[in-house]
Amino acid sequence: MTSLVDSFARIAPGLVRPLIVFAGVAAAGLLFRVLVFRSLRSWARKTPTDVDNIIVAAFSAPSALWIVILAADLAVRSAELSERAVGNVDKTLIILWILSLTLAASKLAVSVFARYGSTFKGAAAVTTLGQNLIRLVIISIGLLLMLNALGISVTPILTALGVGGLAVALGLQETLANLFAGFFVSVAGNVRVGDYIRVSSGEEGSVTDISWRATTLRTLANNLVIIPNAQLAQALVTNYSLPEPRLSVPVPFNVALESDPARVEQILLDEAARAIGVVPGLLAEPAPIVRFNQGTVDYALAFTLIVAAEDFVAQFAVQHELRKRIVARLAREGIEMAFPARIFNVQGRAGGAGRTAP
Repeated sequence: MTSLVDSFARIAPGLVRPLIVFAGVAAAGLLFRVLVFRSLRSWARKTPTDVDNIIVAAFSAPSALWIVILAADLAVRSAELSERAVGNVDKTLIILWILSLTLAASKLAVSVFARYGSTFKGAAAVTTLGQNLIRLVIISIGLLLMLNALGISVTPILTALGVGGLAVALGLQETLANLFAGFFVSVAGNVRVGDYIRVSSGEEGSVTDISWRATTLRTLANNLVIIPNAQLAQALVTNYSLPEPRLSVPVPFNVALESDPARVEQILLDEAARAIGVVPGLLAEPAPIVRFNQGTVDYALAFTLIVAAEDFVAQFAVQHELRKRIVARLAREGIEMAFPARIFNVQGRAGGAGRTAP
């Protein structure tokens, strides 16, 4: 016990100055950081762009660590340490510096990609897979820099990883297949986040995300469908959002055989014109048209009103509202709707004939 106290007594005088330097620099630096970032946040909120907000948020937390690193470096310089001890401390501080800078750069790049990645013409959709790939690339570069700072040669490590990668690839064939399939689906741009698609196996919905393993669809019933990327890449996919989300919506109507076709056509076009600007999702261009489809049914005059909806989901509300309007208008005009009907002749036992209809 006495020896420990004596050792501490000999070391303590040499620690006073470094501790004072560390505490003083850290306190002054952290106070300066608070004032600077408070001003930067206030300025960033007033600018029309979000880039400055993203930069301030990305470097806010690492800046505190940088101040601590600076304080520790100055404290070590003021202490009476051997060259070996100073060298070890320097390496540790450099590693911490590279690590913090890597994390800040990763957060900044991912945030910028998530905010502006889909705004450029021809750019790939912003997905979880894309964000993870960006994060992985930046972190890999940071790890290589840290190894170089420690004096570790990177070439043997890369060689070992190349040889070991073959064994890993054999054991993770399905995982890697989904990873690369998701990458190519994202890059191709045929399936994007927000698109409404239907897969040949029957699943359909709006694409909410493309991750490293699977693509997630949100159905109209607000359920999630998870499709492995490899299956999606091999399936026949109908994308209702490409080349544009607007699509034609058929609204079929059958009226009685004795109806005037020209009058029925005029009524359908008139009701469609009145609904434009009133029914959500119904577009004025291209203009509504009517097609007389006689021959598709044998008990009525068959018409199809064709209008334009702003997207796949909007078509259901458009059909609903137009059917209500047209049924009410036909009733006011005295035009009957047609339904399947059959007339049967029944021969009686006594030779009499009767006729019944359902």
